[in-house]
Amino acid sequence: MLLQEFDPNPVAVINPTDIHQPIEGCPKVAVSCFERGTFYRIVERLGGVEIALTKTANLTIPVYRAEYKGTEIALYEADVGASACVGMLEDLFAFGVEKLVLFGTCGVLDRSIGDCGIIIPTSALRDEGTSFHYAPPSAEIEVNPKYREEFIEILGQHKCSYTLGKVWTTDAMYRETAEKAARRKAQGCVCVDMECSAVAALAQFRGKEVFHFFHAADNLDGESWDRRSLSGDANITGKDKAALLALELAARIA
Repeated sequence: MLLQEFDPNPVAVINPTDIHQPIEGCPKVAVSCFERGTFYRIVERLGGVEIALTKTANLTIPVYRAEYKGTEIALYEADVGASACVGMLEDLFAFGVEKLVLFGTCGVLDRSIGDCGIIIPTSALRDEGTSFHYAPPSAEIEVNPKYREEFIEILGQHKCSYTLGKVWTTDAMYRETAEKAARRKAQGCVCVDMECSAVAALAQFRGKEVFHFFHAADNLDGESWDRRSLSGDANITGKDKAALLALELAARIA
């Protein structure tokens, strides 16, 4: 299988530094999320100022500089899907970002996890392709080796409950079949997402620090699919609380 052909050479034919130069004064810590409404409420609240652009063939994403509790933070909206998310994050590292707090929705495989409940992944099942270009082949990869205790302390200060557990990362959202979901749950997964294992592999490969957490959205642990707060305009209070938690952690680790 081609995905078994891991090459540890950090230099590729095309590298992020071939396209992007470091940005003078780029904040060393960034906060990012996948949901557009949540992201732009952060930008508006903090008065973010655009400092860079990261582009693909069909998408341009601005990067902002903002300040939270006296700490300069970079803000950008993460693209959905392992490959796109990792490619964009490579650009951010080239700009000068060293640490990232990333958050977004996930589907739950445990119906007892409430809507918008906080989930801290400790490992990820690698059911996507991108991570295999950044880490040797394995079924799982460790997630959040740093800052877990700091984040849990912040959750306590804000009186937020949380769930620790394994995440199933897949890049085929329309192939999350009932049989696969049951199998992943039996393997200890509490939720499913599309980026976590790849982001963890990238951080490990590039020697960067990433803390990645979720707020629970749709429920896959039932007789039928329950969208719950998956829609961007649902449970805005819960999503903005997750954004606050991300900013709190970013200010602490900067």
